[in-house]
Amino acid sequence: MSNIVMVFSPHPDDAEYYAGGTIAKMIQEGAKAYIVIVTDGRVGSFEFDSQSLVPIRSEEARRAAQVLGAEPPIFLGHPDMGLDQLKPGLLREQFIRLIRKYQPDIVIAEDAFTGFEVHPDHRAVAWAASDAVNSAMLPLAHPEHLTEGLEPHFVREKYFYTDQIDAANKIVDISQTMSVKLAALAEHKSQMWFLVEGVLRQAEAAGIDAQAITGEALKEPTTVVSWAMQVQAAKVGQKTNVQYGEAFRYARFHPFVEGLIKQ
Repeated sequence: MSNIVMVFSPHPDDAEYYAGGTIAKMIQEGAKAYIVIVTDGRVGSFEFDSQSLVPIRSEEARRAAQVLGAEPPIFLGHPDMGLDQLKPGLLREQFIRLIRKYQPDIVIAEDAFTGFEVHPDHRAVAWAASDAVNSAMLPLAHPEHLTEGLEPHFVREKYFYTDQIDAANKIVDISQTMSVKLAALAEHKSQMWFLVEGVLRQAEAAGIDAQAITGEALKEPTTVVSWAMQVQAAKVGQKTNVQYGEAFRYARFHPFVEGLIKQ
């Protein structure tokens, strides 16, 4: 029986950026993957206005999911940079509802328990996802879901991605799917320009002429981001002697149950 994978992505590009190789690998192994995109990405640009940007980013996300082999994205449509202003508990309830509806075997989300996350949307999604995977199995948590035919569900495997490699207990070998990750990420063209432009502006603030140092390379943002992704994945891969890797804090069952499994 094929696994069902659900990914909680704060913005249209985050699934590919942080876990694209792992998602592609799971799909190639027979899984069906659903990427839940929580915000509309309307803030991530130096060139577009918000109204123009929203449909661009949603279309890029659809194309990226197709490259990965995932199902069409599930868009929640919350305003970018606005998750901290939502009604308390709303995001958690939406995640629990989705978990009960699709009954994933695996959930992928950012790790709420590693620090230094500067983006409020990322923090909000990380905590809501952590709460949801631990609450979706409880019948008295949002019992109104039962009237809709949504049964409690336990998520068997949790992959919490993290930039802090030392906090990871699982490195996924993405050597064979790194090219898919990069191809999917390249579909987020507006975001690639945004990322590179952000670095250039910081360099300028620091008194550095990045354009003079890097030359023509910065005129092709996708190439720059792809290079950075490969450097990062290679560093992670060194932990387990593979070419490219993605790092996660992996969790399955309560420690007591894990102890029984190992006996």
